[in-house]
Amino acid sequence: MRVRARVHPGSRQVKAEMRDGEWHLWVKEPPVDGKANDAAAAALAALFAIAKSRVRLAAGAGSRSKVFEIEGLN
Repeated sequence: MRVRARVHPGSRQVKAEMRDGEWHLWVKEPPVDGKANDAAAAALAALFAIAKSRVRLAAGAGSRSKVFEIEGLN
């Protein structure tokens, strides 16, 4: 399953919210060396109650708008 997400790095809190068909993910980590991408993947894994290893970034590594591939969800 592919999930579109907009990542908001450097937030004071971690939260997720669905807006206009895409997830908005607020993560504490800065957008440096992929830390925010890893945190966003972890947030999606927690949101769907699955292992982090089942979530991978498919597109948008350098952008706030990203596409994640989640293994095992339909």
